Amino acid sequence: MCGRYSLASDQSKEIAQIVAEVQARFGAASIHTGEIFPTNVAPILLPDGQKMAPKPMIWGFPSFKGKGVIINARGDTAFDKPMFRRSVLERRCIVPTTGFYEWDRQKRKYHFRLPGQDRLYLAGLWNVFQGEERFVVLTTAPNNTIVHVHDRMPVLLTDDEAIPWLHDTGMASTKLTALQPALEGIAV
Repeated sequence: MCGRYSLASDQSKEIAQIVAEVQARFGAASIHTGEIFPTNVAPILLPDGQKMAPKPMIWGFPSFKGKGVIINARGDTAFDKPMFRRSVLERRCIVPTTGFYEWDRQKRKYHFRLPGQDRLYLAGLWNVFQGEERFVVLTTAPNNTIVHVHDRMPVLLTDDEAIPWLHDTGMASTKLTALQPALEGIAV
């Protein structure tokens, strides 16, 4: 679930500002844009007082099996899993996107986004592995608009939920299993 997402700075003024800030602070080639794949470096949002500050990180925690990466964490079990427990308590982040991709059983690719919105915030976790800062996307049960395509979906954050997600563990715990807002999915 959520194996790719879009980060199109030409489609969203807010995403363009995040990309520009990361590039100014960390270098022009510090992040990927367009379609983001696992192991790409992409911007995430971290707490900065009562604001959010973007920072580049690698998408995917190293697999405990020694090969590949873990790109998602199940929201319903994140507090129980040793790999995610400390991060869900202390290192929550936001993954800014312009939507995410999913494939149905017939291998048709869909792009999902919030109706009428030019950006979509995904709930995430981050951690440091061998000196590299990395993030994962949290997932939950699908709502009615995605269940026909996939059996999981990202945990979505509204603008009003962004700052509380970063600071309030109680809110974060509730959000991990809450019903997600309706999306529009377009075959691409």
